[in-house]
Amino acid sequence: MPKAKVVVSARGAERLRSGHPWIYRSDIQSSDAESGDLVLVASERGRPLGCGYWSSASQIALRFLGADAVDDERTLLRDRVRAALAFRETLAIDGSAWRAVNGEADRLPGLIVDVYGASADRVVVVQTLTQAMDRLLPVIGEVLSELLTPHGILARNDPKVRRLEGLPESVEVVSGVVPDQIAVREGPIEYLVDVRRGQKTGLFLDQRENHAMAVAFARGRALDAFSYHGGFALRLAGVCEHVTALDSSEPAVAEIAAGARRNKLANIEPREVNVFDELREMEIARQRFDTIVLDPPAFAKNKASVERAAAGYKEINLRAMKLLEPGGHLITCSCSYNVNEEFFHAILEQAAIDARATVSLVEKRAQARDHPVLLNVPETHYLKCFVLRKLA
Repeated sequence: MPKAKVVVSARGAERLRSGHPWIYRSDIQSSDAESGDLVLVASERGRPLGCGYWSSASQIALRFLGADAVDDERTLLRDRVRAALAFRETLAIDGSAWRAVNGEADRLPGLIVDVYGASADRVVVVQTLTQAMDRLLPVIGEVLSELLTPHGILARNDPKVRRLEGLPESVEVVSGVVPDQIAVREGPIEYLVDVRRGQKTGLFLDQRENHAMAVAFARGRALDAFSYHGGFALRLAGVCEHVTALDSSEPAVAEIAAGARRNKLANIEPREVNVFDELREMEIARQRFDTIVLDPPAFAKNKASVERAAAGYKEINLRAMKLLEPGGHLITCSCSYNVNEEFFHAILEQAAIDARATVSLVEKRAQARDHPVLLNVPETHYLKCFVLRKLA
């Protein structure tokens, strides 16, 4: 049972009633909580609102857990992790790497849990991104050991976002044994994952279903720009004549080549280039492709960078539309939360105008279903994936 109490403003209470679990420091009236405390939340008039987790450092001072009383944190964690796992079991995920807990969308704010490997060699990777979840890491490890029986648990706590909570960055084994590389499957493709040093917790698990979707639209000559470890390229190679995979990172390009060999795909050409410059050079050389994928890193990491990000998104999409053959498909993505779906759509419209291309929208997609979006929390809808078809 929480001992500390936080009083929120009328605006903060209304935000909670609207379903958003974040209360900013400007809407805190009073608090006697310490770092990472479980707290009682009350309105200015003293009406109990529920329980939440306090942060002494972040501008998001309170993360709401709900109106129900919390008598025991271990029970709370166990019940909500169990519910998250039960949901994943309904998804029939075609792969051995998946997200088990997705923070706010699983009512466990600040907690990310990813699973890598088949059950016998399963490794669980955890990120505790708030003071409260960091305090609870030992309990989280015990709950995950009980419910998932992994070979090992790794705390991959090196995201820079932890700095906003006043937390250090670290990577450490919580329990068991975590090998240097873990073999996982995504559909027909096998990866060797470095969970200690790979992007995010090892792989971009949020694009898994979009990789599979791309196969339905792909044909002929394909271009995968910002390929990273070749998530799209490796899938496209099974249905396309040739796939050119571009990335600016030498290790990423080496991993694409290794992935192609591992999966016996001889029609992938990985190239280490500045992708912006290469798209421009390809346009000048009048190269053409039947299928193009654009999956860049987040161009807008904050609101201040949105204008510059919009220019970047427009440029690469304009180039892609010029490189695309009529009848071909462009699968274009943005993982910048600060560029929402409506804004991204508008950027693509302007790119089509400037490219003098007639383009239809075939499909809109988001992150994989094991990365659910909380309906009243737009921050959880960060990945946009549009499938476009060039008519002329």
